[in-house]
Amino acid sequence: MKGPRRIVAADYDAMSRQAAGLIDATIRESPRLVLALPTGATPVATYAELVALHHRTGTDWSGVTTFNLDEYCGVGPEHPQSYAAYMRRHLFGGVNLAPERCHLPDGLAPDPAEEAKRYEGAVEAAGGIDLAVLGVGVNGHLGFNEPGDTLIAATHVAELSEETWRRNFPQLARSAATDPARRGELRRAYTMGMGTILRARGILLLANGTEKRLALERAFGGKVTTRHPASALQLHRDVTLVLDRAAAGHG
Repeated sequence: MKGPRRIVAADYDAMSRQAAGLIDATIRESPRLVLALPTGATPVATYAELVALHHRTGTDWSGVTTFNLDEYCGVGPEHPQSYAAYMRRHLFGGVNLAPERCHLPDGLAPDPAEEAKRYEGAVEAAGGIDLAVLGVGVNGHLGFNEPGDTLIAATHVAELSEETWRRNFPQLARSAATDPARRGELRRAYTMGMGTILRARGILLLANGTEKRLALERAFGGKVTTRHPASALQLHRDVTLVLDRAAAGHG
């Protein structure tokens, strides 16, 4: 199995422009593209550049279908911490994506197991993912597929690790020190499973910063293990890494 293609940019902004350029070019080549999309800090500037490219060059998103990798349980799309709100803020509100083509799990679904099954079925009905855009956690998680004894193939409800929860919600973690009841907030999320991700026809992974360098070294320089979910990307035949110099180990 060949290793991933690596594109190394000078810094975070240059990495984001490179990633956006690749996604934009893929949409132009395949107007009916099915995209899996991440959230978090890493893709924020990539999304901003995609919006700028749409306005500057007229890239048409109207035929694109998107599936987000994850969404928190117990929050609706108007909740400020929801990924639905994040996507509207950073991407969906700035391009001509048809609302009915933007898919996220329903955080308020009364039956989480049925909602996970429905979401997986929607991905299948769309023909699967053409391009999965990913970030990677410092512990190697992809989406909210956290390190463990096993990994789940299909969309499911995951429990965030303590490390991931504290990184995602530092203020909440601080307040939980004096109010233990808050430790249960935003600890569960729907996530696209590892099997669904690995069935994507292409994978574009974005990473920046020295902390991500260690995660990438374990992902692509060691054995495939459920203790480092990103290592499963070694099994995929079409992975492109877009990195800044720090993540690539060049400075």
